[in-house]
Amino acid sequence: MRRDEDITRLRELLSERLGMSFDDKRDPQLTEILRARATQHGLSGRGYLDRLGTAWHNELAALAEAVTINETYFFRNIEQFNVLAEVVLPERVRARSGERRLRLLSVGCSTGEEAYTLAMVTAERVNPRWDVSIAGLDVNRAALRVAAAGRYSRWSLRETPAAAQHRWFRSVAEGVEIDERLRGRVRFLEYNAAAADALLFAPETYDVVFCRNLLMYLTPATAAATVTRITRALAPGGYLFLGHTDTLGSRPPALTVQHSHGTFYYQKGVQQQQPPKTPERQPAKPVRTRIQQKPRQRDHVLRLVQEERYGDALEVLDSIGTAEADRPDIMLVRGAILAHLGHTGRAAAVCRRLLDRDALNPDAHHLLAECLEGDGKTAAALEHHRMAAHLDAGFAMPRLRLGLIARRRGDRGTAAHELDRAVILLRHESDERLLLFGGGFGRGALIALCHAELAAAR
Repeated sequence: MRRDEDITRLRELLSERLGMSFDDKRDPQLTEILRARATQHGLSGRGYLDRLGTAWHNELAALAEAVTINETYFFRNIEQFNVLAEVVLPERVRARSGERRLRLLSVGCSTGEEAYTLAMVTAERVNPRWDVSIAGLDVNRAALRVAAAGRYSRWSLRETPAAAQHRWFRSVAEGVEIDERLRGRVRFLEYNAAAADALLFAPETYDVVFCRNLLMYLTPATAAATVTRITRALAPGGYLFLGHTDTLGSRPPALTVQHSHGTFYYQKGVQQQQPPKTPERQPAKPVRTRIQQKPRQRDHVLRLVQEERYGDALEVLDSIGTAEADRPDIMLVRGAILAHLGHTGRAAAVCRRLLDRDALNPDAHHLLAECLEGDGKTAAALEHHRMAAHLDAGFAMPRLRLGLIARRRGDRGTAAHELDRAVILLRHESDERLLLFGGGFGRGALIALCHAELAAAR
């Protein structure tokens, strides 16, 4: 068996047995891991792979340790923990006041920093007499051993508030150690995302689930099964937090997208508050019918945009009737044209009117973010780019912008991840989105830009 066939088979086994997905860029690392694991057992590469296809549970766990990456720290993405403290826990305490118990879960907990952060925040916000249970799950046994020991380098505290450092950590020779009181509140369990666990994910068990930056490492089927499992295990009104790179789209089954404190999260079984419908906002079918009845005018405007005749395109839009001009698709085109002309303030105003009608419009979020970027408001722009990416997992342009911003900030890891994702999505991005948001560049030029930035980021 040739080496490339060995790696292909290893990737297939990792997909089948662990639910993990690896692209070609990981081949050198997988080649080295395969060589090392086979040598340790005195097997050829082919012999090792044949045996791995059987019920070789201990080796599967060792392989999981070798292929997973554990890089985290306490209070990572602190805005999500601010939501936990100020929105989620007060609401769940009210909902559970009769039972006086809370259940929190960290899926893909790595070396435990996330689970312990959940414990710190909960200890500050929930009466100590309550029955609070926090569990951390991971497939990597070595990471779980670190978590259970509760000893970390000082670098892992780089985002930890001073008060939390003082209360929950003590100095040891190697760095810091979690206070025993806190360590006793968290349990860590080995868990393979490719395997169902009816007891661990019993229906309506958890008030809060954190599953951050795990889904992107799983195969699509495993990721979908994991989300379904977690959703079922959430209590009514319970909350799910994902990483910035993960998205379930704008309307995932049984969950509602929520947004506050500069971050996104999901709530089970609660309808998002929407503004009252205006007379112009008709049900979906009549709106589509009007668009089908009068496509030529809009198509003419888009042709003018393609020819970069933005002033002429705007004149055409100004000449149409009020009802037609107030259609969301026409408003979006107007906003994009205004942005092309450099009128970012007017374009942003159009986007905000669109978002007043539908807060889950990914195109309006992205265009507003571009306007904010142009005005030097990068932090606000990031929020809207992330919202656009969360609301539409197939939308390439916000991923591209997030990658470029991360690259400018020197965040190479985020830049590489976002730009890699953008390259994949750009191949399937709609021609209209490229026209409106591509800054005059075509598909090939934007992909080439991503590759150039990726090369510089690595």
